[in-house]
Formats: sequence, C-alpha cells, structure tokens
Amino acid sequence: MRRTALGSFDALMDGFAYIISGIRRCGKSTLLGQYIAKNDFTSLYLNFDTPRLGEFSASDFVLIDQMAKDDGVKYLFFDEIQMVDGWESYVRSALDSGLRVMVTGSNASLLSMELGTRLTGRHITKELFPFSFEEYCRFRNLEPSSNACAEYLQEGGFPQYLKYRDEEILSSLFNDILYRDIAVRYGVRDVKALQELTYYLMSNIGNRVSANKLTQAVHVKTAKTILEYFSYLTQTYLFSFVPRYAYSYKSQMINPKKVYCIDNGMHAAVTMSATDDGGRKLENMVYNELRRLPQQIYYYSNEASECDFVVCVKNRPVAAYQVCQELNHDNEAREIKGLLSAMRELQISDGTILTFDQEDIFVQDDVTIKIKPVWKWAS
Repeated sequence: MRRTALGSFDALMDGFAYIISGIRRCGKSTLLGQYIAKNDFTSLYLNFDTPRLGEFSASDFVLIDQMAKDDGVKYLFFDEIQMVDGWESYVRSALDSGLRVMVTGSNASLLSMELGTRLTGRHITKELFPFSFEEYCRFRNLEPSSNACAEYLQEGGFPQYLKYRDEEILSSLFNDILYRDIAVRYGVRDVKALQELTYYLMSNIGNRVSANKLTQAVHVKTAKTILEYFSYLTQTYLFSFVPRYAYSYKSQMINPKKVYCIDNGMHAAVTMSATDDGGRKLENMVYNELRRLPQQIYYYSNEASECDFVVCVKNRPVAAYQVCQELNHDNEAREIKGLLSAMRELQISDGTILTFDQEDIFVQDDVTIKIKPVWKWAS
C-alpha cells in the first residue's frame, strides 16, 4: 500500500469511519481493493460512480443493511460516496450498529462539510495523491536521478497514465473533473468561461493570480464568480492556491495567491506548452511534495524580495524554500536575498534552495543555506 498509512483496520477504535479523499484516478479504488485482498473478512464493496448506481439514494441504504445482515458482513467499503446525498447519516447509523466503514471521495470540501454534520468526532481522514517522485521511481523501477526527475516532471504521477502512456487518459480525466465534478454538480452555466479560466491557470502555475485582475484576462464578469470557480477547482483537487504569509488572516485573504496544479503530467497534457517552463514545473513538483505532509504552506514577499515557500507547523514557520531550475550568476543574488529575507524576518533556521541538479552550501554571517537537487530532496 502507498501514500497513506492505513495501518490495521481492526486497530481503529470501534465507531470510527475511515475516509480517504483525493483527486479522481489517483488510486483510491485500488487502495481499497488492496486492503480487501490483504485481509480475510466478510465485506461489501460498492462504487457509486457507476451508471448502474446512478439512481441510488439514501433510502436505498436499507438494502445494504439487509445484505449485510443476510451475509454476515462486518465491513463496508464505499467508493465515491459523495455521489449519494445523505450518505453521512447512513454511515453514522452503520457505525452505531457495529459495522466497520471505509469510504472514498473525490471532493475535499464536500467531504469535509458532510462529515461535519453527522460524523463529528467519528471519522479519521486521509488524503491520497498521484505518485510522489519516490513512488514514481519505484513504479518505473528507476533509481532516483536527474534523468528520472526530468521524466517525472513531464509524465507526472497518475498511475493509470504511467501504465498505458496514453495522454487521452489525462485529457479525459481533466474533462471529467471540469464538466462532471464542477459544471454539472455546481450548476455552472457559463462552462466556456470556466474552461477558459482553467486553461489560464494551467498555463500560469507558480504565478500569482488575483480574482479582480482575472476578470480582465478571462470572460468572467465578476471577481465573486471567479472566487467561486477557484473554490470548485480546489475542492476537486485540481488546483491549490497558496496565500502570502502574513500574521493577519485578513491580509492573507486579500493578497494575490500563487496557483499550483495537482500533477505535472496533467499540466503537460492540457497546456501542450512549447515554451521552456522547466522552472515552473520544478516549483510545482516541490509544492506537491510539501503538500503531502500535515503542514501549512505559504509564499513570502516584501517590497524587495520573494521566497517561494514558507512551511509552518501549527502556525509556526519552520522552513523556507527557494526553487529555481539552475542557480547562476544572473539569479544567484536574487534567489539568496529572497530566502534570507524570509529566514530572518520569520526567524527560520532551515533554509534550502532547490535546483534541478546542483548541490552546495552557502554561508552568510550566521546563516547556512543548503543548495540541493530536487530529486535528492524528494527521494
């Protein structure tokens, strides 16, 4: 099993549901299948994201109860549970009756809101992502290296795509998320504007975006609508929007955010960019590696400099990262200045510049900066 530590299902406390959320096609169903195959128990598995269960409603859960009773089922596994309105009430009743429940979903915010209504304090949630660089190397039987990293930056980590190498898999996944998970679910009328905004964001990973300014760049009339689209894109895991570090939450909210895509392979399939955007892909990779850990991620900026990532644990800054394809004479002073500014203002002792394939140590006054290849850092 991978990318989230399930541990022993029997070791979980009675009365707790196990929730696995993540973007479509990242391996949630496979993970459930692996867990079922590994353990010897009587279970019931249903995938609600199939046409045959398209009309399933909360009232139909009584059939599940009857099947569980007739067959002596003690474990329930539900894929894409968010497709059924009112599912949380049933899961609560199943837990109360002594059943063990594990569910998956592809909508982070939807799961969160639903869990908060009926399952408060009764669930354990884990997130699943496309393959990390380390997992990618294991999957392809490669030793971590700059060459392997170059391939990962282009191919990304969606397991099915890596298995079949058909870009139609990624473009179809993108369309499913855009149309089924967003346009249909949220009743978006101007699908063309949503699509235009999404392509714009895909082409600007690593850049700052502002809802107010985007009304001029894409055909969306109001900043409020763009913010709604941002929320939908975040809920489906397609994009993340990183705020500027500030002590004031209001300041974090009003400043532009930096946008990142869930996967570089998805980015490559959708944008078909002919320009050299290796530095932005590298930054996108770093963000997704940082995103896997339970920590808060910000960018740092003042009037004179910027640092790509400030990592906080329990709201306390603990590390700062600068990312560039290559550290050279033209950018060295700028990259170091931005990192040092963040470290000194936020009192961070751990500072790193991540490059494609350079390694060194830089010491200035009492501050030590590590320069590391991304492929070593991520391995």
